[in-house]
Amino acid sequence: MKLERAIKEYLRYCSATRGFSPHTIRNYSHYLGVLGSWCDENKVARVEDLTSDDILDFQVFLNDKSNLTHRTINYYLIAIRALLKYLINRDVKVIAPDRIELAKVAERQIHFLEPEEIERLLEIGEAEPTLTTLRDQAMINLLYSSGLRVSELTSLKRSQVNLKRGEFSVRGKGGKVRPVFLSDEAQSSLQRYLKTRQDTNPYLLIRHYKNAAADSKATGGLSVRSIQRILNQRARLSGITKPVSPHKLRHSFATLLLQNGADLRSVQALLGHSSVTTTQIYTHVTDKNLRETHQRFHKTSTNKTSD
Repeated sequence: MKLERAIKEYLRYCSATRGFSPHTIRNYSHYLGVLGSWCDENKVARVEDLTSDDILDFQVFLNDKSNLTHRTINYYLIAIRALLKYLINRDVKVIAPDRIELAKVAERQIHFLEPEEIERLLEIGEAEPTLTTLRDQAMINLLYSSGLRVSELTSLKRSQVNLKRGEFSVRGKGGKVRPVFLSDEAQSSLQRYLKTRQDTNPYLLIRHYKNAAADSKATGGLSVRSIQRILNQRARLSGITKPVSPHKLRHSFATLLLQNGADLRSVQALLGHSSVTTTQIYTHVTDKNLRETHQRFHKTSTNKTSD
């Protein structure tokens, strides 16, 4: 089978059957497209002809081509593994995906906001709240209390959220549905914002215009760029110097859960991670909790021994 055809079929499968998001499809299309161009230049036309040595040469090419990090190069290799697995399931004779070894990367350092920093973000404009202020507070409370991905937030509609129960479902990566729960503060903040709105726009968070009638004419929700801009502005006004982003709030959500005794499996489910391995990036929290548990236990044991 020609590589170009294999890539097209695989991307169509990812979209139609696996339910990958447009963002993921674009990324896979880019990674596999670069592989396809490299194979053209190196006279590898068919997937059956692709060898482990070819993949290694491709990896060297990526490393030499630009300043790609090992982590980014691994994204290319993961996409190739997924393509090969798909082809094997279709009885196409290709190399085994597990023969493609990922580069070793340094553990990610997770940055998060402390609860008092979240409070500072929320305090901006609180004295004289406008509709925009209420929206921004609702947005921050929602991200912090739910751990939503920003792509999940921008697609949320009012009809999806059960404010009485303080919960709703969201379709995350890979089309997987998971429950999302709201804190009391997030519930109250959203109710206050939605009661103040007088438009018919179906989206939960929207852009507000000076002319209120324009709000109803708009049909979309807040964009990812708008959300990032709002957070940047609030961080600057509140004197927070560290970078603030929707994903940073997601990290803060997970960190808070673990600090308060949640186990990794529960956090995995709430974040929508397909593997607990992904959730293990938060070991900075669990390691600290283990150390504190050890110190408490050791202190108790020592005191008992001395009695």
